[in-house]
Amino acid sequence: MTDYSRSFGGAALGARLRRASERIDRDGTRVYAAQGIEFEQRWYGILRQLVEHNRPMAVGEIAAILKITHASVSEASRSMDKAGLIASTTAPEDARRRLLHLTAKGHALAAELAPLWAAFNSAAMELNAEAGDLVDLLDRLDDALDRRSMFDRILSKISLDPNEAEDE
Repeated sequence: MTDYSRSFGGAALGARLRRASERIDRDGTRVYAAQGIEFEQRWYGILRQLVEHNRPMAVGEIAAILKITHASVSEASRSMDKAGLIASTTAPEDARRRLLHLTAKGHALAAELAPLWAAFNSAAMELNAEAGDLVDLLDRLDDALDRRSMFDRILSKISLDPNEAEDE
């Protein structure tokens, strides 16, 4: 059977990355379920940041560190709050900012997940070796996108000025 996304080469790059991400996330979700742990893959980055920094953090700060949208962090943090893993307070200097912090349940879950995350890392490094240093490739991809966005690259191919396109 022909792989439809592969047949489109670079034009399907986003679709292929999303597909790989979904496959990895789906398997991660299966592992958590098999271990009897209620945990969503989208919580990982937020939980890790709160554990590593060991202090309340603003939604925007976490989004900037993870290089994801503020909306993604807000949405994931709401479900983490509902699960009792984090709580939020208003920043004293700016009532518009929410500061997230781990609850006792969040700290306990992070401790429980530490050995599982080590297994995830080991399996990912095995996959990385088999796939040809995917981690290094993703680092280079991130660096290239930091230098010049895909938006700018595409517009240059269709002869549009990126500054004019953003004004529309």
